[in-house]
Amino acid sequence: MSGYLGIDVAKHELVVARDGVAGCTTYPNTTAGHAALCAALQAEAGARPVELIVLEATGGYERGVVAALGGAGLPVVVVNPRQVRDFAKATGQLAKTDALDAHVLAAFGARVQPALRPLPSELQEELRDFLARQHQVQQMLLAERTRLQQTLGHRARRPLRQRITRHITFLERELRLLDSDLDDRLRDCPLWRAQDDLLQSATGIGPQTARMLLGHLPELGRVSAAEISKLAGLAPLNRDSGTMRGQRHIRGGRARVRAVLYMATLSAVRHNPVVRAWYDRLLAAHKPKKVALVACMRKLLVVLNAMLKSGSRWQSPAPLRA
Repeated sequence: MSGYLGIDVAKHELVVARDGVAGCTTYPNTTAGHAALCAALQAEAGARPVELIVLEATGGYERGVVAALGGAGLPVVVVNPRQVRDFAKATGQLAKTDALDAHVLAAFGARVQPALRPLPSELQEELRDFLARQHQVQQMLLAERTRLQQTLGHRARRPLRQRITRHITFLERELRLLDSDLDDRLRDCPLWRAQDDLLQSATGIGPQTARMLLGHLPELGRVSAAEISKLAGLAPLNRDSGTMRGQRHIRGGRARVRAVLYMATLSAVRHNPVVRAWYDRLLAAHKPKKVALVACMRKLLVVLNAMLKSGSRWQSPAPLRA
């Protein structure tokens, strides 16, 4: 009997299916439901051992059950929903219900066998939550400033401008408090404090970029150069067929990490002589500016990965003596 299970996660319930076994079991998506699920899987481990439990990322609803399963010592992995949907289409499963999705997840685990990864710690989850909230406040602040600009020049809209201005003042204060809380979280963890210091030793990497890398790219410093490039979506992917050699493009990966690296590389190209030399060399080889910039993003990420792996700070070239 297959030991691969799929769990379709909704806000209020969990639908559990086993590959090759008809039917499914439903549990509430609560602390009590998580405990009941773990107890049931551990009780039947002798007769029906669990090889892998597969869930989709569902915007946070899966966090509780993943933590409970991991804490119970059960092998659990969270996968990209797009990959599972593509797998379902490839197998001809076009219908979609909670029960069908649970069976598709179990089949995906049995056929694809996604690799187990270390589950994020409670501190890691907390840092991600703070970074997500910071991003939300920044977006609200940007929207409110745009609305304020749209009300300028209209005397009748003065009361509206006052309301928007008060909201902007509140959001700016909230953003400052979030920045302070993030700094406190980094200072409270010796490992993060050391890694943050190493990352910011590179000219172009500021506090926001360092926080984003630590929160959304925890594999930094633990994997190879090729793997870290793929995780960030900066590895050029082939597009060849027969004698045709297509243009390489980057895609996929973690978009928010890529966004902060883009801005960091723009700064580094101007102020970091090492990155500037990379960029100039690529331009001299007639590479388009955007291609050269993305190549510098990848190389900068690879160097940061090596720095955290070795525990060494950024090494700038010594100035030439006359």
